[in-house]
Amino acid sequence: MSYEEWFAEHGEKHKAIMKKLTHLSDDEVIAYFRFENMLKKEPDFCPLYKERKKCHDLEKLNCYLCACPNFRFDDNGFKKIENKILYSTCAIDSKDGSQYIDDKSIHQNCSGCGVPHSETYIKNLFDRDWFRVMRKVLP
Repeated sequence: MSYEEWFAEHGEKHKAIMKKLTHLSDDEVIAYFRFENMLKKEPDFCPLYKERKKCHDLEKLNCYLCACPNFRFDDNGFKKIENKILYSTCAIDSKDGSQYIDDKSIHQNCSGCGVPHSETYIKNLFDRDWFRVMRKVLP
């Protein structure tokens, strides 16, 4: 599955959850997306939930902005760097991010970054339409 396909599929999962939460306030919606709650109430939202694992080692992990709005990807690659194809980057060049580099490719490694999983960050970008949130920050 390409990242673009995953992104579209993930957005549809997000939309389905949001349809169930219309009666909640914005703060309650954000709270609903806390890892512990999602693990119980939305076990199919993330494949890691089945393993009871977090994608980031954060005590307070919020999954509302899974698929970080600062993550830039191109399934065909952005450019070639020393015979390797750059497929993904961080738009804010997070100090906690890194790159995974192999013989042929360069990918952004976001596992050390918690920026989009902070409820303060989520509140600054919050919109009940996840795709609209992503369009606010994507180029």
